[in-house]
Amino acid sequence: MSNAAIVEQLAPGLNFQTKEISDPGDLVRLLPKSTPDQKIAVWLRERTGMIAIGETISFEILGQERFSRAHRWWRDVVKNSKVTDDVKVTGTGAFAFASFGFRAQPTPSILIVPRIVIGKTDGKNWITTSDGTDPIEALAQLKKPHLAPTSPGAVEIVGGTLPEARWGEIVAELVAKINHGDIDKVVLARDLVVKTENSIDVRYLIENLANAFPDCWTYYVDGLVGATPEMLLRKRGNGIISRVLAGTITQNKDENNNEILQAKLLASDKDQQEHDYAVQSVSAALAVHCTDLVVPKSPTVLQLANVAHLSTEVTAVVADNAPALVLAGSLHPTAAVCGTPTERARDLIAEVEGMDRGRYAGPVGWIDGNGDGDLGLAIRCAQIDTNSLRLYAGCGVVAGSTPESELAESAAKFKAILNALN
Repeated sequence: MSNAAIVEQLAPGLNFQTKEISDPGDLVRLLPKSTPDQKIAVWLRERTGMIAIGETISFEILGQERFSRAHRWWRDVVKNSKVTDDVKVTGTGAFAFASFGFRAQPTPSILIVPRIVIGKTDGKNWITTSDGTDPIEALAQLKKPHLAPTSPGAVEIVGGTLPEARWGEIVAELVAKINHGDIDKVVLARDLVVKTENSIDVRYLIENLANAFPDCWTYYVDGLVGATPEMLLRKRGNGIISRVLAGTITQNKDENNNEILQAKLLASDKDQQEHDYAVQSVSAALAVHCTDLVVPKSPTVLQLANVAHLSTEVTAVVADNAPALVLAGSLHPTAAVCGTPTERARDLIAEVEGMDRGRYAGPVGWIDGNGDGDLGLAIRCAQIDTNSLRLYAGCGVVAGSTPESELAESAAKFKAILNALN
């Protein structure tokens, strides 16, 4: 019997209970060390959001139908479960974390129903359990002292799938194809493998990422950790927000210089073109399910600790009751992480990148029983093994791109995780 079939048999037994609680303090400090027997998960921005401890059930899926099958499974879980929600705000009641592969295979996408979720949303503090455990009793156990997060110790960069020189050559080859009219944009990613002296305590990275990037969504789901500035889809009722990022320039501690660089970014035809492709792809995908799209005429600049991006927030109203997972399936992959035209870019990525992206650049976040959720793009991230991490960074290659500029941009993006290790 397949894993999917086993999971679907177990699904009807869930019992979600949500209760309001007093302020539990810093959510990160409530996290125990993640172990195979007690997994943790995180979705936080400006110290609000959700943390999870333990796993009641999960669902892994491969293939082109991964979004629709995940939606069907989650719909059936909610329908067949008992849900007692005394709080009724964002994310309460039935709840699952989600992380999808960039491609249909070979890396499976996953939905995880945590045993315990603690949240700070919409001005409320709450706890949800999914296995019948009394939420207040579960909270009392969590408040017992945990060992503090431990440093990974010395860090050694051991290289990636492709040497930098070869990756730069591929950038040049893609620019030639673009100039020839074969394609408009390709997002080319590279990886970096890092080994650590000590086994990795993901809480250490979560804490550092949340501190360094308070305006981003710090996440950890099934070994994938990062801080994404890009919200693929935020759904609340019929309201949709999608934050589109494309076009990047480095930043440092010199604010005067940063302002000069940001003005250069806004004036860059190359970056404006890259950004426009991403906005157009999101708008077209949302138009299938939504009305009342509002697309600002020009982007603003989003400044982060290490880089700045051109940013546009697209809003819309869902017209057909499509839930978050269905909308995410329509949106993915956007031009911000794939390219334009989509199919041609995706084929080129598979042909030249030389690696499996895994769940890098796929949707990551959470969903609830009402079809709402936050699903960001899994960028500025790394996949964790016991004593190593595989970091990912991608750059939008368009006419005007150069190997030198794209290598510098990818190096700046790697710093999000590299700095968090220290």
